[in-house]
Amino acid sequence: MTTKAEVYDVQPIRSKEKLEDMKWSLKKWCGQRDYILFLIGINTGLRVGDLVKLKIKQIKGKKKITVKEGKTKKPRVIQLTNIYDEIQAYIKTLEGAEWLFPSRQGNSHITTTQAYRQLVKAGKMVDMEDGIGTHTMRKTFGYWFYKQTKDIAKLQEILNHSKPEITKRYIGITQEEIEDSLNEFVL
Repeated sequence: MTTKAEVYDVQPIRSKEKLEDMKWSLKKWCGQRDYILFLIGINTGLRVGDLVKLKIKQIKGKKKITVKEGKTKKPRVIQLTNIYDEIQAYIKTLEGAEWLFPSRQGNSHITTTQAYRQLVKAGKMVDMEDGIGTHTMRKTFGYWFYKQTKDIAKLQEILNHSKPEITKRYIGITQEEIEDSLNEFVL
């Protein structure tokens, strides 16, 4: 049984190599559905509850969509340009389905619990079982967005956090920056 502390202790994937390992593992051990869920998650920062509820008609043929976030109830524009081709190819395999991430049981979408199980399974296959959960996708997006842009204010707005300190702590950047600066510190 997973404890509350384990659920909250998920980390971003901070290595490009580990990101590629996770993508490979999802494709190989879990399937295209779970790979695309991960791909959209790490490229948009959407919460898993919002991801699993995406419908094909919202995304088919679109490079940009607006999603009303479940937690904040705020509309958020999501860019899909960089992963458009992969998403559209996946959609072609879902003939007759309503949901982008259909459950294999019934006519609904997968649950957040099922998404969690698949991510953990894929993580275990590549020796990344520690710190993997559904929030890993959102945190990974935040981590890499910050690393590439250094724009904490924009990231704070994207993630709908109230303060920049919350955003930095959320993606684990503060501790990493402290360690990096201490590694280079010489008297």
